[in-house]
Amino acid sequence: MLPVHLDGSPEALETLKAAVAAALGGGPAVLPFADPVLRDAMAPAEPAEPGTAVVIATSGSTGEPKGVLLSARALTASAEATHARLGGPGHWLLATPAQYIGGLQVLVRSLLAGTTPALLTGTGFRPDDFAAAAARLAGSPRYTALVPTQLVRLLDDGGAGLAAAKTFDAIVVGAAATPPSLRERAADAGVRIVPAYGMSETASGCVYDGFPLDGVRVDLDGDRIRIGGDVLAHGYRLRPDLTAESFSDGWFTTSDRGVRHADGRIEVLGRADDMINTGGVKVSANAVERCLSAQPGVRDACVVGVPDPEWGEAVVALVVPDGEHGDLRAAVRAELGAAATPKRIEFAAELPLRGPGKIDRAAVKARLRQRSRD
Repeated sequence: MLPVHLDGSPEALETLKAAVAAALGGGPAVLPFADPVLRDAMAPAEPAEPGTAVVIATSGSTGEPKGVLLSARALTASAEATHARLGGPGHWLLATPAQYIGGLQVLVRSLLAGTTPALLTGTGFRPDDFAAAAARLAGSPRYTALVPTQLVRLLDDGGAGLAAAKTFDAIVVGAAATPPSLRERAADAGVRIVPAYGMSETASGCVYDGFPLDGVRVDLDGDRIRIGGDVLAHGYRLRPDLTAESFSDGWFTTSDRGVRHADGRIEVLGRADDMINTGGVKVSANAVERCLSAQPGVRDACVVGVPDPEWGEAVVALVVPDGEHGDLRAAVRAELGAAATPKRIEFAAELPLRGPGKIDRAAVKARLRQRSRD
């Protein structure tokens, strides 16, 4: 297995692109990494599992290191289905870290399209840098992939970054949920976004704007989302037990809850473990977050349950304000009822993030638990 250290330099990304091209053609499996701890957890000196082209190392939602095994077939199927949905092969701007599946797939899509991606290098995300990278992107159609936090920064910028965002034929937004309020902001600003749902185990987004990509099957086991198709990984690095638990009979069972609407659209309701048991009533943290995020003057929100001597768990929220807002607790009570109403709401300039742009719920919970003790 070939480890490729992504240190933020253009040279490292070029090395990765060449290694991925070779892996898609049957060459050695590639392990892109930025964190040496995750690299070491993947035991790179040991041979890769048969059929593996890329190993995506992730700490996952639990913090336990996992390596997702992706074949050339899965990566190619995902890239081709993405192009088919967006309107054909195009020219991509890589704006997210390539050690994560969203960034890596930008390289795969470019390789299959025979185009040269523009690269946003360095650390952090600045709208001016995005605009400069977009200016280097030749040809059309023009695509990029962002996480919601990056999209918010472009919309807030109102200058060169936002102007650059408007030039793209499609911006795939994934890694975390895209709140309805953010979708409306993008539409009002003339930015064409495509919210995507997927994960490393599905070789990136596999449900675009609520509808599965060509060749992707989505099923519900109760309310648990299951995914099938050529885009699936074939297991976890050195974890046959975890592989057997998650992959069975051509299906991958996710940790997410969902519902299928009459028109066939899949709506993701949140993680199966996001339920808060408060006073004997089960409350969906995701539902409370959606309600809060939809209120005027709220940019983002994270809701968790913290231990409480009276309620067992108390519903608490960390909110990122965006101007004046009303009585947020009253808004939740009116829409979702008394049990779902946060016992406490705190405010922050931003939510803690991990990985490619997911909310770090463990950090939010630790912060709110500490405040409850103070």
